[in-house]
Amino acid sequence: MKVLQFPLTRITIVFITGILFSYFLKLTPFILFVFLAIPVTIFIAAYFSNKRNTKFQFHFGIATYLLAFSIGNITQTVHTDSYQQNNYTHCRNIFDQNYTFTLTLREKLKNSAFNERYIAIINSIDQEKFTGRIILNIRKDSLKHSLAIGNQLKINASLYKNTPQKNPNQFDYQKYLENKQIYAQLYAEPSEIQLSSEIVKDIWYYTAQLRSRIIKNLEKNKFHNKELNVAVALIMGQQQEIDPEIIQDYQYAGAVHILSVSGLHIGFILLFITLLLKPFPNTRKGAFIKLLITLAALLLFGILAGLAPSVVRSVTMFSFVAIGQYLRRSVNIYHTLLVSILLILLFQPSFLFDVGFQLSYVALFFIVWLQPLMAKLWQPKNKILNYFWDILTVSFAAQIGTLPLSIYYFHQFPGLFFVTNVIVIPFLSIIMGVGCLVMVFASFNWVPFYLAKILEISIFYLDKIIGSIASLEQFIIKDIPLNAPLLISSYLVIITTIISFEEKRFKNLVWALSATIMLQLSALVTKWEVQNQDELIVLNTSKNTQLVERNGTAATLFANDSLLKNSKKNMLLSSYLTANFSTLKEKHRLNNLMYFKGNKILLIDSSMAYPKSIRPDILIITQSPKMNFDRLLQTIKPKIVVADASNYKSIQKRWKMTCDQQKIPFHATSEKGFYKIN
Repeated sequence: MKVLQFPLTRITIVFITGILFSYFLKLTPFILFVFLAIPVTIFIAAYFSNKRNTKFQFHFGIATYLLAFSIGNITQTVHTDSYQQNNYTHCRNIFDQNYTFTLTLREKLKNSAFNERYIAIINSIDQEKFTGRIILNIRKDSLKHSLAIGNQLKINASLYKNTPQKNPNQFDYQKYLENKQIYAQLYAEPSEIQLSSEIVKDIWYYTAQLRSRIIKNLEKNKFHNKELNVAVALIMGQQQEIDPEIIQDYQYAGAVHILSVSGLHIGFILLFITLLLKPFPNTRKGAFIKLLITLAALLLFGILAGLAPSVVRSVTMFSFVAIGQYLRRSVNIYHTLLVSILLILLFQPSFLFDVGFQLSYVALFFIVWLQPLMAKLWQPKNKILNYFWDILTVSFAAQIGTLPLSIYYFHQFPGLFFVTNVIVIPFLSIIMGVGCLVMVFASFNWVPFYLAKILEISIFYLDKIIGSIASLEQFIIKDIPLNAPLLISSYLVIITTIISFEEKRFKNLVWALSATIMLQLSALVTKWEVQNQDELIVLNTSKNTQLVERNGTAATLFANDSLLKNSKKNMLLSSYLTANFSTLKEKHRLNNLMYFKGNKILLIDSSMAYPKSIRPDILIITQSPKMNFDRLLQTIKPKIVVADASNYKSIQKRWKMTCDQQKIPFHATSEKGFYKIN
């Protein structure tokens, strides 16, 4: 694998390792800056030693990697907003009382059922200068004025810290927001907002205005709303208004990647720009002007698409391709990938933890590496056959590369992805070409009727095809379990197998067999660990009580009749079972008395029907029963009290005070998350 021989590859890997080291250990900036001086000193000494005598070349290499590791540390720390002293998290009692905030709206998010949602930048808190990103939620029931990006608001309210996930194996929204440097949310009624007459007219303001103008002009020309939302997602990367059912269809069909602007879309944009600039003379000055226009157009498109990680990656990479073409040098795609990774992570290290960024680079790497090998298996002479064969090999290369990562994050696999891509990519080329023209004209307040109709009809039939493929649910494999050891060993198997086919050597075959054995060992260790686990979980659910008992791979659900009937649609349960390599074997109605691993468990609900003479180890309270709680505790004397989220919060506070008085531990799942007995 020649790419590993590039010094830039090893430097990039070490740099990323430095980012990960700082991210997980969370060392303070002072310590990191002190330790940065050591590798800088070693690097300078090694550089001059190597210059005088080449026998020190090895030492210079080690010093370079050490410096790259330290720069990765510093980069992650410097770009973590919570370390900045003027970040709002350092404001005293920020999450405990009301403050007056001045904010600037930066980005519109997808609305929730009750709120208009924005990413906002804090300018000041009680007239004291602070900064930082938050999510602003504004009640949309009585919203009388529309807000625009760049608006400055004044709001007196409380900040709410992002809460961690309160059920096992669920998507960690708190961590997701932290990776985007968002640590809190603010909720406001429209009547509480003071709108400033001043607007911050920066690049975000102008691009938001341009997007709004394009969308309004298309709406005026009676562009169907459903197709318009898909067009805006495909061409401008804005998915806020797209129908969730359409997104699900694209996921099931294995085509969700085309709704997020990525390399495929930017490639079409670069081709479109190149065609438009063909009349320019091929002189040195003309070529330089073409380069500047191309780079500016790619940057503008990236900003229009919201600078998502996949967009930044694609724009950066194709910018290097354009620069390489201007210099008339053959662009080494591996070098382009590596340089784009380094540049992006140097300015936005948090992108490393974005799923889209990871999938995007892995897919592109395998397309560049594996697709040429697959294309050699068959080389049809017919141009049309060759075109579709190329599409098929690109799809398989990308799917093979992203398969373990996709299963790790999403636990499903669309079996008809190759059919989807063979059909979708020709459609997408038409949509991107026509769509770019329509969007450009719409930005100048003119929408050509026939072009707009072609775009609308193309998207209509694209959605129909995607919906038809997605309806074949027997080809969608769901709830596939995969943990980190299996993920790593899966990639080792894939990479070593490809290398052994690429270079047929005995050594490579040994590596491939060793990786396969490692995968089998990972599977055996995982199976052994799961089979030796026994636990009872009290889930944090607000309306209905749910308990899950798991003995190895066999799980039992305890709930009311309605939940038991719809257990297959229970996403909370499904996530837990998948993550723990388990299946639901039994379903039972909730009992007042349960036993688990020597613990006697008493459950009291609103019916207040329970054995009065029981002395339980664990008392579980659900559905806000009316009772004399103090007397109950003195009578049954439990070792711990657990209240799930089906109880009123006001009652839980009183129960907690009572437990504190009697020195009995109290666990509220709405506050502390699920309760586990193991």
